[in-house]
Amino acid sequence: MQKDIYSGQVQSKKCSALNGSAILPGDKSISHRSIMFGALAVGETIISGLLEGEDVLHTADAMRAMGAKIAMGDDGLWRVHGVGIGGLQEPDEVLEMGNSGTSTRLLMGLVGGHDITVTFTGDASLRKRPMKRIVTPLEMMGATFLCRSGHRLPLTVCGAQDALPIEYKLPVASAQVKSAIMLAGLNAAGRTTVIEDHPTRDHSENMLSHFGVNVDVEEIEGGAYAVSLVGHQELKGCAVDVPSDPSSAAFAAVAALITEGSDITLPNVGVNPRRDGVFVTLKEMGADIRYENERVEAGEPVATLRITAKDILKGIDVPEERVPSMIDEFPILAVAASCAQGTTRMTGLAELRVKESDRLLMMAQGLKACGVDLEMGEDSLIIHGTGKPPKGGACVETALDHRIAMSFLVLGCASEEPIAVDDASPIKTSFPNFIELMNDLGARIGDEAEQGEGLRLA
Repeated sequence: MQKDIYSGQVQSKKCSALNGSAILPGDKSISHRSIMFGALAVGETIISGLLEGEDVLHTADAMRAMGAKIAMGDDGLWRVHGVGIGGLQEPDEVLEMGNSGTSTRLLMGLVGGHDITVTFTGDASLRKRPMKRIVTPLEMMGATFLCRSGHRLPLTVCGAQDALPIEYKLPVASAQVKSAIMLAGLNAAGRTTVIEDHPTRDHSENMLSHFGVNVDVEEIEGGAYAVSLVGHQELKGCAVDVPSDPSSAAFAAVAALITEGSDITLPNVGVNPRRDGVFVTLKEMGADIRYENERVEAGEPVATLRITAKDILKGIDVPEERVPSMIDEFPILAVAASCAQGTTRMTGLAELRVKESDRLLMMAQGLKACGVDLEMGEDSLIIHGTGKPPKGGACVETALDHRIAMSFLVLGCASEEPIAVDDASPIKTSFPNFIELMNDLGARIGDEAEQGEGLRLA
């Protein structure tokens, strides 16, 4: 039996220039939503480019358990036959969500607006993650919850018998909370409004519009936004072409930027202005990143990215208001900052502490073990770069976090000594072919039988 190259400890070694073109996996956020909205629609939804990672497959399984028909054809296209708004069935079993916080939080909203009872559970990492920020507005809409202390999974949602429309101001910028409220509002009689002080990802708004739902977005006093919809609108089955995930693109992009002589092309990448903060930031650091063949597909801006390693990156102060547009990309941005010349300051990062792991702490510990000079605060990370890659030579603990694992394997492409991660298996939740794709571009990840032997443990 062939060994799973993602199983257990995996090592990354310094490589030569990365070159070539790579087709990245589909956007995870859009993949989740295309399955969910297709399952709520009337008629057939045909999806191309769906991310077939573990997280999205858990979403598909959950929607099947609630009555939708979902299957991938021999042509590689996914077909979803929906049940219509209000047509969700109560599943017979507990829904297993694996490591997917996005699936769980959005589905809690969906279930909260329907008169059914559903229990969610997940892996050890997901069971540690707090859900109160989702529970609070859904209780206002009529749902009730039974859960462990700290509003953690396993968690049972008793959906509202008649969901109430609400107006809710987000206490913390969160596209997941906004989307959960909107999903519950689809089955509420009246107008549901979410107010956000800072714009967050708008994939739900874009995709609901693509499925025929009238979504109003209005800029209000102080630069805040009000997003609203009227319930009981019909979603219509349609075609969805999922663009490549910009979060996945960021790993390949940074690997190229920190590896001298690299020149890579990444086609069909989503460049939604509320998702491309990492590319804007890297450009401000001096990166040569160009958008080519820009267009709009299924309501989402898309482009081909051309990344060329020319000059050494420079440290900058990352604007705090940009955080929502790149919250998942701070681990890989920290890798870029570690190879830059000068100091990079990142603030407003409290949200990183409640992701799949405490990403702020995990990155700080791992980077220190690799020889990076840094300072970590309650919601900040300050990295003092020397203009060249750090020493490396560590085996980094990942806490079962896919983005931590990929970030340090990218850093190993440029560090003086190899870098290993203690467990690469979580990578498959979001980027199933990460190692193969990176190695096709010229990386040396997992190419030695001894893996991380002899490396110091972070």
